[in-house]
Amino acid sequence: MLTTEVADRVHRLEHAYVNCYVVAGDDGRVLLVDAGLPGMWPLMGFALRELGHRPEDVAGLVLTHAHFDHVGFAVRLQERLGVPIWAHEADHALAAHPYRYAHENLRAGYPFRHPASLRILAAMARAGALKVRGVRDLLPVADGDVLDLPGRPVVVLTPGHTFGHVALHLPDRDVVLSGDALVTLDPYTGLDGPQIIAGAATADSELALRSLDRLAETAVGTVLPGHGEPWTDGVVAAVTEARAIGAH
Repeated sequence: MLTTEVADRVHRLEHAYVNCYVVAGDDGRVLLVDAGLPGMWPLMGFALRELGHRPEDVAGLVLTHAHFDHVGFAVRLQERLGVPIWAHEADHALAAHPYRYAHENLRAGYPFRHPASLRILAAMARAGALKVRGVRDLLPVADGDVLDLPGRPVVVLTPGHTFGHVALHLPDRDVVLSGDALVTLDPYTGLDGPQIIAGAATADSELALRSLDRLAETAVGTVLPGHGEPWTDGVVAAVTEARAIGAH
């Protein structure tokens, strides 16, 4: 599903409960944020054509983090189109091996305790979640960097879900792309609403909860998460709800 203009010149591609974003610049180029699952590769091509862009318009890809469901088509983008890819250095090794991620809780019990997650995890599997290729030769980003890419995103370090997780703040567009630092759907529980992701896929939940402060500091009106629907009632309200839910 392609949703245009979820924020000012920001478009959302959703497939198998995973979001990728296309950020349009003023010069005809676009930035991709996250690379979803392998099944999203042809869909991203369709989305770019629908938005009036060609493959050569893609200036780069920024990974909010390097879990398998966010690097899905990254290596194809790199190999076939030569698109540069950025991620925090703390996630570079994970990007090369996207299943070797730290997590607090055993994953096996979640579908039994949260049966609503079964349809989500099944959809992700059909979209290629079990066969993601790693990606190497990434460029680094650091907290506070202003990237010379469409939208001029400001890097906000938000560790916890992974140790190199970042969000991207677009100040002139009143939006933060929060990745999995704050989502409105948890694939592991099936629960809706602003929250951090369950310990089945989060390295350090307490750190993830502290990182919500960094998101709140952006004071934006719109939050675009890695999973779930856009949140348009302000990041502070989203953070407040996520803190109330806490870790699970």
